[in-house]
Amino acid sequence: MKPKLITTMQAYSAAQLRADLIAGVTVAMVAMPLSIAIAIASGAAPATGLVTAIVGGFLISLLGGSRVQIGGPTGAFIVIVYGIIAQHGYDGLVLATLMAGAILLLAGWLRAGNLVAYVPEAVVNGFTIGIAIIIATSQLKDLLGLATGPVPAEFLEKAEALWAARESVNWSAVGIGLVALLLIVVLRRAFPKFPGLVVAMALVSGTVVLLELPVATIASSYGALPSSLPLPAAPVVSLARISELLPSALVIAFLAAIESLLSAMVADRLIGGSHRPNAEVLAQGWANIGSALFGGLPATGAIARTATNVRAGGQTPVAGLVHAVTILLVMMLAAPLAGFLALPALAALLLSTAWNMSEPHKWRTYLSAPLPDRMLLGLTLVLTVLADLTVAIGVGVALGLLLRMRQRNLAAEKWSEPDR
Repeated sequence: MKPKLITTMQAYSAAQLRADLIAGVTVAMVAMPLSIAIAIASGAAPATGLVTAIVGGFLISLLGGSRVQIGGPTGAFIVIVYGIIAQHGYDGLVLATLMAGAILLLAGWLRAGNLVAYVPEAVVNGFTIGIAIIIATSQLKDLLGLATGPVPAEFLEKAEALWAARESVNWSAVGIGLVALLLIVVLRRAFPKFPGLVVAMALVSGTVVLLELPVATIASSYGALPSSLPLPAAPVVSLARISELLPSALVIAFLAAIESLLSAMVADRLIGGSHRPNAEVLAQGWANIGSALFGGLPATGAIARTATNVRAGGQTPVAGLVHAVTILLVMMLAAPLAGFLALPALAALLLSTAWNMSEPHKWRTYLSAPLPDRMLLGLTLVLTVLADLTVAIGVGVALGLLLRMRQRNLAAEKWSEPDR
């Protein structure tokens, strides 16, 4: 369970340092607007996304079992985080994240990292598509500039509230959001190694400022971003609170383990290496504890940012450390500039993220899968959207394992490479 950083440092070279510096800065430019957007979509303050990327990202690279894993807040957590904040307040989220970190440490020490291979792939695909649907619908308010009150967390109630506010569409916001979405897609395809979303965010947000368009920005909606990390503080802990938040903590821990280990598996294929699953799970535990103590969101390995790191030339965990430090420096030196980011542009960024999470190029494969797999995927998806993520994961995993026991085939499934 030795961290990869220790291994890679034994023969570290100046050439690797140069490659890691370039990759770390590149990933940081991608991670900053995405972290802010994820925090806002989760119902948290924008700065909490940056705190998570800095603290969680640093600890995941420092202690993790992958050479090139990049950690921070991810879209998969938006649904559960939004629900926890709505029901228990932000202090409840902090405690649940702290508890999830402890659960992950226990899982790592028990060497449970290898068990992820036994979670049915249909369950992971089902709740991932479900999460993508919820993320996409949650961004319609900002993309369309709708004048609504607080939007309900439940999917059907949310859809009803958005429909009721349809006459308040802000066409300036719609235009900015669509231009941002077009730029993100075009630049990503034309220049896959270039952080095109940074250019897209800068261009459309600059247009809003220069033309004084009536479009909401981070500063106009949430105030100025802080220019430093908050001081660490422990949440209020009580037996009643722990009991109340334990189901949420278990879901956070499960998602963090699944997301990070999937990301590490993708990274292995990209670089031809192998990760240490139990070291990775331990790193997620320490990262979530650290993020919680600084008031951040749940943290995990991020597949898209990890792939960006590899494409940019990252070779060791040093790139992840540079990514976290770069975000901290930008936060300290240029926090006011982030306040100009237009909310419709951030909504477009998350719509793009949701589309990629759903992996549309694999839908045909899902439809041609065996009937039990299709039913399991569909049930998990529906429960994720219409019921609760906790219920969806619990029911999906239980049914999936029962189906495999019935087939008397307990060997780990051969995973296909996700592209989330």
